[in-house]
Amino acid sequence: YAGDARFEFIMLPRNVGKRKAQIAAISRSSGDLILNVDSDTTLASDVVSKLSQKMRDPAVGAVMGQLVASNQNDSWLTRLIDMEYWLACNEERAAQGRFGAVMCCCGPCAMYRRSAFVLLLDQYETQLYRGKPSDFGEDRHLTILMLSAGFRTEYVPSAIAATVVPDGLAAYLRQQLRWARSTFRDTLLGLHLLRGMNWYLTLDVVGQNAGPLLLALSVLAGLAQFALTGSLPWWTIGTIGSLTLIRCGVAAYRARQLRFLGFSLHTLVNVFLLLPVKAYA
Repeated sequence: YAGDARFEFIMLPRNVGKRKAQIAAISRSSGDLILNVDSDTTLASDVVSKLSQKMRDPAVGAVMGQLVASNQNDSWLTRLIDMEYWLACNEERAAQGRFGAVMCCCGPCAMYRRSAFVLLLDQYETQLYRGKPSDFGEDRHLTILMLSAGFRTEYVPSAIAATVVPDGLAAYLRQQLRWARSTFRDTLLGLHLLRGMNWYLTLDVVGQNAGPLLLALSVLAGLAQFALTGSLPWWTIGTIGSLTLIRCGVAAYRARQLRFLGFSLHTLVNVFLLLPVKAYA
C-alpha cells in the first residue's frame, strides 16, 4: 500500500513501543474513528463497518471485535488458546458489554473515538509502572481511561479478527505474565468505577480475582495433604475436575462445538503453569 494515496506511513527512527507508536499516529490523524490492529492480525472484510456502526452512539468511546487464532491448527496449545479466546470474548466480554463496560478492548482489533482518545492522551502517555514509563497493558489501561471519562465500551461478536497466538509454552507464559501484571494493575485503578455500574460488574471483578486465589489455595491444600499424609486429595481433584467439565460442557453447548470439551486440558495448564505465573506477576 506504499503507493496508495489513502494511506500514510510513519517510520519512527527507532522502536519506541506500541504506546508511543500509537500516539505518533493518532497525533497525525484526522478521522473521527481510530482503528487499532496488531501487525499479526487479519480482519474480516466487514469488521470496520460493524465496529463503526456501534460507534454511531456518541456515548461509546471504544469497541472491540471477536478474536480467533489464525494459527489454531498449529499445535495443541494454539487449539487451547483459540478456545480460551472464544470464552474470553463470548462469555466475559459479551457479559460486560451488556452493561457498556467491557473492561479491556483487546489490542488486535479495537476501535476508538478520536475525540475521546485525544482527551485522554496525556494520562495514557504518562502512565508509570514502578516509577518507569509503562510499556505493557496498553489496551486494558486505555479502556479503563475511557470508562473513567464516562464513555461506554462495547463488544461486537460478529466482527471477526484472526490473530497469531503463541505456539510454544515459553512465549505463551511471557504473554500471560504481561497480561496478569496489566490485569492486577488496572483492576486496582478501575475499582472506583464499580460504584456507578451494575452490580454484576462488581461480581465479575471479584470472581476474576477470587477464582484463581481459591483455586490456588485448593491446590496448595491438596499438595500439603499429599506431602503430610501420603494420600491423594481426591476430594480436591474431583471438585476441580467436575467444575471444569461443567464449564466446558456449557461452552460446548453454547458454541455448538464438541471441541470445547477438550478445553478441560487447559485446567492442567492453569493449575501448574498459569497460577505460578500470576503469583509472580
